[in-house]
Amino acid sequence: MAPCCDLRIAMFSSKAYDRAHLEAANGEHGFQLKCFDTRLTPETASLAEGAEVVCAFVNDVLNEAVLQRLAEAKVQLIALRCAGFNHVDLVAAERLGLVVAHVPAYSPHAVAEHTLALILCLNRRVHRAYNRVREGNFALEGLMGFDLHGKTAGVIGTGRIGAQVVRILRGFGCHVLTSDPVADPACEALGAQPVALEHLLRHSDIITLHCPL
Repeated sequence: MAPCCDLRIAMFSSKAYDRAHLEAANGEHGFQLKCFDTRLTPETASLAEGAEVVCAFVNDVLNEAVLQRLAEAKVQLIALRCAGFNHVDLVAAERLGLVVAHVPAYSPHAVAEHTLALILCLNRRVHRAYNRVREGNFALEGLMGFDLHGKTAGVIGTGRIGAQVVRILRGFGCHVLTSDPVADPACEALGAQPVALEHLLRHSDIITLHCPL
């Protein structure tokens, strides 16, 4: 692979905020960034010509056909800007000698807190109330939610993010049911009850999903 200062990176599905952060981070490294708004597909793979690294996102296509074209273009590394890698044909990548790297994890606290923000928004009809107020309508009909305290919340998937969601829900006073192939002792220590998925679906007032696609 080329020396760091000469390393050429083709970044697909890049938005203005991606470019701003990556260009700022690149300041001390001096990599040669080529940023494309377009998705990586069989039709756009030729844009990676001359790059040693392709930086891709969740909606980019990384099937065997695309990886074959990247290998032919002398690309050596696929760097994913996401934790998930189910859209990458890993068998083809290994056969073609392409190294695949991904983000090990997003901030579990940030995602867990956003999950609770969505739960509260849906429960308290915040989105509907916001639109009404913009229209000068202050009626309360249809905006009634319910207390999370005392309700049963089902958390499917208790990895790093799911476990943080359990902690926050317990703080709200929820009874928490969890379903995961591997039970998390830390969640049980918080008072969460591991159950079969069918039981969780039948007995939960709120269900939140935190598992791979």
